[in-house]
Amino acid sequence: MGVAQDERRLLTALFAEVGPDAPTLCDPWRTRDLAAHLVLRERRPDAAAGILLAPFAGHTARVQARYAARPWDGLLDLVRTGPPIWSPLRPLDEPVNAVEYFVHHEDVRRAVDGWRPRSPDPVRDEVLWRSLKRVGKLTYRNSPVGVVLRRPDGGAITAKAGGDPVVLTGQVSELLLHAFGRDRAEVEYDGPEAAVAAVRTLDRSM
Repeated sequence: MGVAQDERRLLTALFAEVGPDAPTLCDPWRTRDLAAHLVLRERRPDAAAGILLAPFAGHTARVQARYAARPWDGLLDLVRTGPPIWSPLRPLDEPVNAVEYFVHHEDVRRAVDGWRPRSPDPVRDEVLWRSLKRVGKLTYRNSPVGVVLRRPDGGAITAKAGGDPVVLTGQVSELLLHAFGRDRAEVEYDGPEAAVAAVRTLDRSM
């Protein structure tokens, strides 16, 4: 199994454990809303465009609300089974969904106090690191200072070029979550105080 399937399985099990009204880091979404978002991506390409394109956002919100209103067990079955046979995402499940499901799995795990990062996993972390090389340049693009993302083993990515950059150090999973705008990520900041403050408050949305 690939990372996408592993994360899908783990997230579906967590959904079943916490129920449809648990908090997520995608506030104000609850778990039923997050599950509906995942199903919409894979089963309603006509509505998925609104995830990124504002003119279609209303249609997306209506379709997502209809999925969210479904019985919880049935909605989880749709998450669990993944893209249907006709979906263009089915043959692309690993490259398209590995990071998506990892991030949203953590959105549920970290929405409550007492969370801890998961242990490093070489296979999973290699997939996340490859994604971070692309995502980091996008989400830190508006930083007024340089940003370097560094793993504990010394591997590094320059997410934003600049003199005297702020260096963020952490496990690959933590760096990826930070790049995706999640503040509940264990990273260490190193750099001038004002530059660190700028990176801490940076809008890291896509």
